[in-house]
Amino acid sequence: MKSEVMKRAVAGVFGLGAALLLSGCASYQLGPTNGLEAGARSVRVNFFENQTDEPRLATYVNSALRKRIQQDGTYRLATRGDADIVINGSITSFSRSALTFQPGDSITARDYRVFLTAHVTAIDSASGAAALERDVTGRTTIRVGADLGSVERQATPLLAEDLARNITALLADGSW
Repeated sequence: MKSEVMKRAVAGVFGLGAALLLSGCASYQLGPTNGLEAGARSVRVNFFENQTDEPRLATYVNSALRKRIQQDGTYRLATRGDADIVINGSITSFSRSALTFQPGDSITARDYRVFLTAHVTAIDSASGAAALERDVTGRTTIRVGADLGSVERQATPLLAEDLARNITALLADGSW
């Protein structure tokens, strides 16, 4: 008798756990979250203007943004001709701030947080209206070795990828 009650109690606990687990995934949605069919609209990314003194940032950002749009799948990347949405941007700042310092030395930084900010505009070709116009920031953390400049150059692709991820998220989740 006790064994039967114990089995029912265990089954009830597992049943309740399964119900809670499944209800947590009830709002999960595969594909685009903006209500459009994946790849239904096309996006063209114009080459970003680099307004900073850091060389080759625009190359990294454009490459990362195109790659991220293709990976996301919400929009189709248009490389030629007309597109439903045209993205323009200018890289406005590249900066860093000290995050941690060398042990016993409160002046020499060991880790930096590096920021890359771009002003991004997405224009809907059909209406000519700016569907997105804002500053977007990407960030990453670097550990300083012997040469800060060398470490920053190595981190630039990661920084561009974070910026591209943030831009793509705004495009995919925005209401067009």
